[in-house]
Amino acid sequence: MLRREARLRREYLYRKAREESQRAAQDRKEKVRRALEENRLIPTELRREALTLQGSLEFDDAGGEGVTNHVDDEYRWAGVEDPKVMITTSRDPSSRLKMFAKELKLVFPGAQRMNRGRHEVGALVRACKANGVTDLLVVHEHRGTPVGLIVSHLPFGPTAYFTLCNVVMRHDIPDLGTVSEAKPHLIMHGFSSRLGKRDDSHRVITFANQDDYISFRHHVYRKTSHHSVELTEVGPRFELKLYMIRLGTLEQEATADVEWRWHPYTNTARKRVFLSAE
Repeated sequence: MLRREARLRREYLYRKAREESQRAAQDRKEKVRRALEENRLIPTELRREALTLQGSLEFDDAGGEGVTNHVDDEYRWAGVEDPKVMITTSRDPSSRLKMFAKELKLVFPGAQRMNRGRHEVGALVRACKANGVTDLLVVHEHRGTPVGLIVSHLPFGPTAYFTLCNVVMRHDIPDLGTVSEAKPHLIMHGFSSRLGKRDDSHRVITFANQDDYISFRHHVYRKTSHHSVELTEVGPRFELKLYMIRLGTLEQEATADVEWRWHPYTNTARKRVFLSAE
């Protein structure tokens, strides 16, 4: 079983690396094509291979949009089969962290919550893979306050590490509304990712990205007239700050490559963020 999983993991990383090299080659060809069409000078860094790239353009045909990649392969059943989300906590959680995990369970349709107990990370991940779980969420705390969220996509990763800020529990929100069990609309502000078709729903979840902080808000709404609706916050609400992405799953922390890391003391632009090549 371990050998098979390691082999599948290597095949996944190989496909991903090939896609990156093919994407880089396609970008170079597009630069040459645009320069020829607009009668401009070919970029200096491409002049040595310009003739080769120009020759390969003759074999490119139209209609290449929508070609699948490893991301499409990971989510090929989206809209056909519902994802299976498992939510757990760090060891020996406080009552507030347990409450926060229960509230996160209400956010994701069909999610399950599991008591951590004495289970190690490796045992958790293996159990999730064996039961077809697609995403494992682990919340961490500091003195009863949720401060961290780890999202590990199974079976091969990646794993994203977030800092939680300004967490407000559901029952700390005045005039609390009732949580709907309908699948929510997703509002993505400040992201460039593609969104699929959404079902009609009276539940709205918002992810708003501003200065690398992702604000999470959860509302339900009802129509008050033909042209207006009334929003009611049902919580929880918090801010997410991504600080690391690893290519592996959660238990591979010591071996998986770091795809991206936040460097707060790097002397660069205002945001002080750059891609790590580790």
